[in-house]
This record gives sequence, structure tokens and C-alpha cells, in this order.
Amino acid sequence: MSARVRSRLFIGAVVAVTAAVVLSACGGGDVRKSGRVPLFRYQGWASQVTIPELAEDLGFFEGKVKLDWQGNTISGPQDIQSAATGQVDFGGAFGGAVAKLAHAGAPITAVLNYYGSDDKTFTGFYVPENSPITTPKDLLSKKIGVNTLGGQSEADIHDALKKSGYDEEQIRSVQLVVLPPPNTEDALRRGQVDVAALGGQFQQRAIANGGLRAVFTDYEEFGPFNGGQYVFRNDFLARNPASVEAFVSGVAKAIEWQKTTPRDEVIARFTQIIEKRQRPGEDASSVKFWQSVGVPAPSGVIADTDFLRWESWLRDTGGITGAFEPSKFFTNRFNPNAPKS
Repeated sequence: MSARVRSRLFIGAVVAVTAAVVLSACGGGDVRKSGRVPLFRYQGWASQVTIPELAEDLGFFEGKVKLDWQGNTISGPQDIQSAATGQVDFGGAFGGAVAKLAHAGAPITAVLNYYGSDDKTFTGFYVPENSPITTPKDLLSKKIGVNTLGGQSEADIHDALKKSGYDEEQIRSVQLVVLPPPNTEDALRRGQVDVAALGGQFQQRAIANGGLRAVFTDYEEFGPFNGGQYVFRNDFLARNPASVEAFVSGVAKAIEWQKTTPRDEVIARFTQIIEKRQRPGEDASSVKFWQSVGVPAPSGVIADTDFLRWESWLRDTGGITGAFEPSKFFTNRFNPNAPKS
């Protein structure tokens, strides 16, 4: 499926998302409660601990917000579409997907960076050690395992190939294969894909298992950056500012907690959280490979550059047209750690 076809499908989904939000607008921004405590519905990630889950476990919401798990996702774009339609109250995705959805008219606003790349935590594109693929130039016409279409891995591949001098027609020869992150390593080792996009604990597990090498990483290609943001619907923000501020403040504290706490203690906490919640089909075995929170921005504060870095991919694939104004997609007003203007 070409990038432009994927983009048209995404825009069609945005139209449906926007219509759904309009139809459900009455009461759609009201926060649900458990007693007097606001409930924030969300999706998790299997065998992983999200930063809001960590914040709640550490008591950083101070009893002002309670999380309400609705199931798991493997896709940031799907997660923020679920937030836009009111199926959940917040969702997270990479900045290009957030910008695409907001630019197309979905009533969402980003409030906090929650992931990114640094020298310890990044997305890498891995192959078996004996693979003839050695540089990004070798990726044309190859099958690459990614967690979703329209996600950061797709943008990373596009930008690396464009940097190597290829045009859009050549870049479209790359075949993206959607795989759940816990299973991507196995698909690569079985030869179901030529290359695997791996990040976080699943990347570190794959490296520990041996026999793989990176063709490139987004950190090597582009340096440290903030990769994605949590978003809320605009009506939800308007009706629940105090609850959102408590959420953002707690998540910001959890980001900094991971930066300042010894790695062994972070891993122990993650393991405890996963074992305690007892969700079907997950275990904590891969958590031991956690390296860092990977959010360069202090306390997750958002800047225009967090979206501008994806502009080339967005324009080349038809995700945006006309003026591109990132300041319309986000706010730092709920983050008590943001610089005051």
C-alpha cells in the first residue's frame, strides 16, 4: 500500500472521527467519576507500563485522577483516534500523527510529550547479522515490520531514504508489515520480514538474544528528539481543566522520576505494577531491558519543533497541505513546569 493511499485512508478516518465527535458532543466532554475522583479512560500497551500508569502507582495524581483501563493498543494513530471519538479520554501518538489528525480538523490538543529518542532509548531498524542490508539505501522494496501504518517508524524510514537521495516513487517501494511489538523480533528471525523496527524493552531483548544488527537508528540519523504527545479532546479540556492539570502534572513528575531514579528501582517498580494488575496474556519478563524514559524535554514540555521535524514526511505523503502551524496543535498551559510567557 503506497504512502499516498495510506494518507487518503487516514484522512477518510479523520472525517469519520470528526463526524463521530460532533454526534457525541453532548456530554462527550464530561469526565466520569469513581466517587468524587475523576476517571480517565485510556488504552495501555501489553507487557509495558505507560507513564500515566507509573504516575498513578507513585501517587503523583494525589488522588485527583484515577485511570480506567479500556484494553490495549499497538498503534499511536489508533489511540488518538479513539480519544478523538470519545472511546477513551486521552491517547498518545507520535507528533506526525497528532499533527495530521489535528490539521485535518479533529478537535484534539496535545498537552505533554511522553516519549522520544535519546542515546539509550530510540527506534532502530534491525536485520540478521548475515543480511545483505547494510545502509538505509538498501531498504527499497524490502519488507519492514512496524507497529502501525502512519506511525513514527514509517516517517523515520521516509526521512532516512529521502536523506539518502531517493524520491517518493522509490520510497513507496518499501513494504510495511504491521506487527505487534512483542512479536516483531520473532517475525524477523523467522524471515517473515527483512527488517524490524524495534524500540524500548523489545529492542533491548532482541539485542540480548543476539544475532541482529542495526541498519540505522533514529537517534543516529536525527539526534535526540521528542517523539510523541498525549492528546485530549478540546471539549474535555474545556470542561475538566483542573483534572487535566492534575494528570499532566503527575505524568510530568513521573517523567522526571525515571530520569533521576536508579535503573534497577525503575525496573522493579515496572515489574511490580505489571504483576499486580494481572492483565490477560502479559508478563513482566521484558521490563528488565528498560533503559531510559527517552523524553529529552524537561517535564514533557512541548515546542513547535516537536511537530516541525515531521513536516517533510507529512507534506510528501499528503498528510498536510497549505500552512502548517504547530502552535495550533498543542498547549503547555496544563503543565505547571512549562515556562511562563
